[in-house]
Amino acid sequence: MFEMIQEYKQIEFQGRKVFEKAVVCPPFRHFYSMPNEACFFYMERGSSKLVTPTESMQIDRQEGVVMQCGNYLSDMISGEGIDYCEAVAVHLYPDMLQLIFDKEPLDFFLNLKKAKPVRIQRYKASELLRNYIQSIQFYFENPELVSEELMKLKLKELLLLLARSDSADAILQLFQGLFCEVNYEFKEVIESNIYNNLTLEELAKLTGTSLSSFKREFAKHYIDTPARYIRKKRLEKAAKLLKGTEKRISDIAYDCGFADLAHFSRIFHKKYNSSPSQYRLNVIAK
Repeated sequence: MFEMIQEYKQIEFQGRKVFEKAVVCPPFRHFYSMPNEACFFYMERGSSKLVTPTESMQIDRQEGVVMQCGNYLSDMISGEGIDYCEAVAVHLYPDMLQLIFDKEPLDFFLNLKKAKPVRIQRYKASELLRNYIQSIQFYFENPELVSEELMKLKLKELLLLLARSDSADAILQLFQGLFCEVNYEFKEVIESNIYNNLTLEELAKLTGTSLSSFKREFAKHYIDTPARYIRKKRLEKAAKLLKGTEKRISDIAYDCGFADLAHFSRIFHKKYNSSPSQYRLNVIAK
């Protein structure tokens, strides 16, 4: 994995990483566990598929997302003319924000009780926010210029920009529950991610359990092994798409959670005694 990381830098404040930058060669997958912090994640170059316990979304170049504390998985995605991805993250800790705004709390912090909490909010960067990211890039290149007071100012600047963005109402909602980890039902996480190309280990992490505990819990809910049940559901969806759509077979494989077309074709043939293309032709013939 480390040969995929072309550059990594971080700036710490009070012994914890606050500003983080990574340049990686896709495909690159990383799991984030943030039980006591929130995060602003920004794609400077390339795209990332962000997977949460109950949803997934694609973050493209010059898009940012504010994430509530919890478990996330990020897939850096290559594209035409894109040979590397670059992301910047700003980590937000409740005690640091309390320290920064102790003497002059923002109005939107005072009105949080009026807002309904949400888990994650994505939006395109404004010119001000792009300039903010560029200023952070400058300090990655010149870490000797960073002081404690500067760190406080940069964190405060980010929150002011988010609060005054076009998504201000959504940001209000987000901040209400920003540092309150949400507990999801086990089956809710499984059903939300069953067609994502995730390993059992990654699914276990999204549920917040070890792999052995995950398998026991899965058997209790589904009366089957995770591998067998997930494979069955993915193949059933693939067969349905082959019957009812004109999508390319490679796209169907991807939509159903298969990263390898050859592997998909092999196990599809084993279940339906026909290749995906022949299965589709047989349906048309009937």
